[in-house]
Amino acid sequence: MQRVNLSGVPEFIFVGLSDAPEVRFLLFGLFLTIYLATMAGNITILTVISTDTRLHNPMYFFLGNLSLLDILCPTVTVPRMLGVLLLDNKVISFTGCMLQLFFLIDVVGTEVFLLAVMAYDRYVAVCHPLQYLNVVSTKLCAHLALGTWALGFCNSLLHTSLIFTLFFRGPNRIDQYYCDIPPMLALSRSPTYSREVVILTVAGVLGGSAFVVTLISYIYILLAILRMNSSESRHKAFSTCGSHLAVVCLFYGTTICTYVRPSTTYSPHQDRIVSMLYGILTPLLNPIIYSLRNKEVKCALKRVISQLRTTL
Repeated sequence: MQRVNLSGVPEFIFVGLSDAPEVRFLLFGLFLTIYLATMAGNITILTVISTDTRLHNPMYFFLGNLSLLDILCPTVTVPRMLGVLLLDNKVISFTGCMLQLFFLIDVVGTEVFLLAVMAYDRYVAVCHPLQYLNVVSTKLCAHLALGTWALGFCNSLLHTSLIFTLFFRGPNRIDQYYCDIPPMLALSRSPTYSREVVILTVAGVLGGSAFVVTLISYIYILLAILRMNSSESRHKAFSTCGSHLAVVCLFYGTTICTYVRPSTTYSPHQDRIVSMLYGILTPLLNPIIYSLRNKEVKCALKRVISQLRTTL
């Protein structure tokens, strides 16, 4: 068994962002604005769901979990990236890089599984509404949520151990704005074939299974919508379902492009764009698509604001 690399390379250097001051400050302002908007949107959703008893049901329980993940996902990478852009401090320690990768894969993996659970929840609600409360019980919700977080943790532990038992002798320049699996494999001086096979197999089986469950659930939902008698109901359901499916496809598509492929296809410039789609854009879009367009959430938000005004 190979030892953990504690003496080969003590630190890594991010080189994936522009060195031009005017571009750096422009990117800093852009990403800071997106990050703050993401935090505000998801914290608002969490606050509304936790304080309004009318939203204490399975759908909003899972939405609360999604909002928490959408807070954690950009928080793992964006603050460090903002530090690079503002302070030009591009150095990260070996331990810091390992922890960043672990938490990133943990959060992304958990969200992959959670989206499948949410799709199944909507399938039961739309296709079997009379049985919904019996099928999606409080106990099942707790088990499903716990299972997604546990799977994400175990998946991340496996991937992190596979990456950081490689030997890094130099160069130590990461062509990305955070530590991730593809650029770390590209930097390694150890043979990576066996590890890549394990990573691709695990990511393919787990991620593929979650995607299939999500896709099948939405197919059944769309078929149920087509059978609705009212054209207005169909239009409304298609609008909601379509926006959900668009965000789901964006997240699954970008994560699959990043992790379910051999390291020989790694392209730093392409990967930076793709990683921003699932790591920065989808956490911003999720509270808008899943919650803030929802009438119940809007009404609950108004009640919370009204209570705050009364208290103040």
